[in-house]
Amino acid sequence: MKLNELSDNPGASKKRKRVGRGIGSGMGKTSTRGVKGQKSRSGVAIKGFEGGQMPIHMRLPKRGFSNRAFAKRLNIVSLGRLQQAVDAGKLAANADVDVAALVAAGVLRRAKDGVRVLSDGELTTPLKLSVWGASKSAVEAVEKAGGSVTILKPAPAAEG
Repeated sequence: MKLNELSDNPGASKKRKRVGRGIGSGMGKTSTRGVKGQKSRSGVAIKGFEGGQMPIHMRLPKRGFSNRAFAKRLNIVSLGRLQQAVDAGKLAANADVDVAALVAAGVLRRAKDGVRVLSDGELTTPLKLSVWGASKSAVEAVEKAGGSVTILKPAPAAEG
């Protein structure tokens, strides 16, 4: 294989549309922009413009703010994935399962701000989970299998 023999996959690159090259091209004269008006000119950006009426984003009230800097980045783990790890011998049954144990078992690549357990899949082995959060159905499934779930998420501050 030589450099001059390299080629892209067929259809991978598309030729750009060349407009304004005469009426025979089918894209001449107005260059596919129609006739007259603001949108036929260059430098037009009228995304939220409503013809002089007050735009909806200015009419609606602005409330609240969610600072993404404080958002928790969570690892998501399903019950089916936990059961796979137990079946493969990477997690011991009845062992305390927390973030460090999941990373050591190879269930998670790296620990983020916490782990949230979802009820996707089936759990048949009793496990003692110590996680940041879990869905109600996941907690029920773990307790049904004979295990327990400890939620590490801090309780919401009481207003008043």
